[in-house]
Amino acid sequence: MRLWESFMTRSELIAGLAEDNPHLTIGDVERIVAAFFDEMTEALARGERVELRGFGAFTVKHRNARAGRNPRTGETVDVAQKSVPFFKAGKELRERINKPISTPSSKKNGGPKS
Repeated sequence: MRLWESFMTRSELIAGLAEDNPHLTIGDVERIVAAFFDEMTEALARGERVELRGFGAFTVKHRNARAGRNPRTGETVDVAQKSVPFFKAGKELRERINKPISTPSSKKNGGPKS
């Protein structure tokens, strides 16, 4: 499986949270998730940093105006300045992602080879 073929959608996130929290209805979870993303989006729009300890930090990076090129024609075009969201993973997230996956064969052979 390719990396980009494995992803989680917003509806799958909501379904998973609802399953893990049976005391909440799907509607409640949808409102919580929407409020979470809305609050993050509004903070970034104000230029604020959003930090989730152990997960990572979202910031806004500003790109200056520049001269670009139309790849089809080679013509020079002006690219306006813009702001783009940026995410930097936290240490705990990086460690969990890079943790070796144990398999039955790696346990028999004394663990993963370096």
